[in-house]
Amino acid sequence: MKRCRICDGPVRETLDLGRQPLSDAFIDPTAPPGPDGEFFFRLGVGACESCTMVQLVEAVPRERMFHHDYPYRSSRSDRMREHFERTARTLLDGVRAGPDPFVVEIGCNDGAMLAAIDTAGVRSLGVDPSGRAAAVAARNGLRVRTDFFEESSAASIRAAEGPADLIYSANTISHIPYLGSVFRGVDRLLAPDGLFVFEDPYLGDILDRSAFDQIIDEHFYFFTVRSVRATARRFGFELVDVERLPVHGGEIRCTVARAGRRPPAPAVAALLAREDALGRTSGPAFRGLATAARRIRDDLLTLLRTLRADGRRVVGYGATAKSATVLNYCGIGPGLVPFVCDSTPEKQGRLTPGSHLPVRPPAAFSDPYPDYAVLFAWNHAQEIMMKEQAFHAAGGRWILYVPDVHLV
Repeated sequence: MKRCRICDGPVRETLDLGRQPLSDAFIDPTAPPGPDGEFFFRLGVGACESCTMVQLVEAVPRERMFHHDYPYRSSRSDRMREHFERTARTLLDGVRAGPDPFVVEIGCNDGAMLAAIDTAGVRSLGVDPSGRAAAVAARNGLRVRTDFFEESSAASIRAAEGPADLIYSANTISHIPYLGSVFRGVDRLLAPDGLFVFEDPYLGDILDRSAFDQIIDEHFYFFTVRSVRATARRFGFELVDVERLPVHGGEIRCTVARAGRRPPAPAVAALLAREDALGRTSGPAFRGLATAARRIRDDLLTLLRTLRADGRRVVGYGATAKSATVLNYCGIGPGLVPFVCDSTPEKQGRLTPGSHLPVRPPAAFSDPYPDYAVLFAWNHAQEIMMKEQAFHAAGGRWILYVPDVHLV
């Protein structure tokens, strides 16, 4: 049995999604293959029987995932830019009281959140290991340290910049297996009354929506109120507020402070009680997710094979990290979905990891429109469908698979 990365308790495996590639390792078809070929690992999930933290049973080395050429760019989504602007306004209200407030963002990517902080006139610093993403932020006049956030880098930032009044992170903390070093880094860097705020995929939403594609190599932990509270207390902190967010298919924003500095908000106890009532980390919950994943796989394959037999043209929309889990778990290749369209230049002209679907620019979507499109970026469905109204007007249908396979 595996041991918990947080408390060393026993981790009981509850879900196996099989052999998977790195979700953002898009392949250059013109480059010679490496000596070891494409990297694969087993994507399994387990729950700690002690602290209840849900986690992958096999960790991928961080340098393989979050490297210089990491392709994701947060600024390319209008919805996410708006989300970060709202978040900055909310969080900075409690920060600007000091003479020289300082904000650090862990995993700043290309600077969508940093830009909002900078516009507010607050001193800030981003930390991100992806050199290309950091370069985008730097070209926009933002300060970024190209590094992994951990105890050593946090100590260096503290020595150079002083204490942080706010440490913020979006869709990053759940990616980091070595959470102990992260919390020790937060302890080094955070001001006595400062806040550590992070938002990541929420296990409750994954289970409610049967969103098994949220399980990828980059999402090492799947947070609940109970598991985050236990982790924070282990390192001398307290979970003082929680908020559910609609972005990225359902997330939770956790606010952590030093123990004894702030009383927990009523939302913490309320969501904790809901989790306990619904058995969020129990065996039956995960067995239900495993059953749903098999059902979605079978239904999606049946639909795609039927459409192919009927001579219908189907393409993919959104070469997301989540699509790697779906494509490889379901065994979907170019024979069923000839290509996938994506607006990220770094992905275009490449092949999706494992499944090897060609990634084409958005112009290919309307040249000509397909009969059907599998919406892998389902968490941006509203934004995408508004943008692609001409596809629907031409008779096109969207294929979605969360919480089940259906047509729109």
